[in-house]
Amino acid sequence: MHIMEGFLPSPWWEIWFLVSLPFIIIGLYQLNKLVQEKRDALPLLAVAGAFVFVLSSLKLPSFNGSCSHPTGTGLGGILFGPCIAAVLGLIVLVFQATLLAHGGITTLGANVFSMGIAGPAVAYLIYKAGTRAGANTYATVFIAAALADLSTYVVTSVQLALAFPGTTGFFGAFSAFAAIFAVTQVPLAIIEGAVIMLVFKYIVQLKPEILTHLNLLSESTVNKLREATA
Repeated sequence: MHIMEGFLPSPWWEIWFLVSLPFIIIGLYQLNKLVQEKRDALPLLAVAGAFVFVLSSLKLPSFNGSCSHPTGTGLGGILFGPCIAAVLGLIVLVFQATLLAHGGITTLGANVFSMGIAGPAVAYLIYKAGTRAGANTYATVFIAAALADLSTYVVTSVQLALAFPGTTGFFGAFSAFAAIFAVTQVPLAIIEGAVIMLVFKYIVQLKPEILTHLNLLSESTVNKLREATA
């Protein structure tokens, strides 16, 4: 999904910087508030950031200008919301672009929007909807994480189709890009959903008080989940 340096023409790389900027500003404000008010969540924040870095570094070739890989941002979206997850995504993408030549600086805005904003937003909304509907927590986390991964690649396909519509126009280009991504990304999304579900289950067993402190689960729900796996 990382669009490589210099691949997006003007004005598209500038547009995606401007679109991503408000989310980053809000995310920095929320992150500062989190650090001040809920310092016990800092280790979990660090784990979420490291999780994104490791998973999104495992890239598979897709086609010129991009690649296919897990994202890991669904976990951050579920735990901290899409704006803080956007900041985590920004930090990871800057390190990957400068140290690993994975992605780029001019394409940073586009990559942040697809991986750091769109994916976490989908995960956050699905998790909140599933929780309010009383759905199984682990199934909700799995679906949220898997669809967060897939939505990242849908957005990347939109970004590439807007920049390179070719002779088939936007919809033809979008279909072509999405079809190529789907070959590798559908199975990766399923695997990522399962991995994040297991990580969430581990957090429930090890540090359930953090989840209640972040208003992600009620104490009664945590107790039921722990009893079910005891």
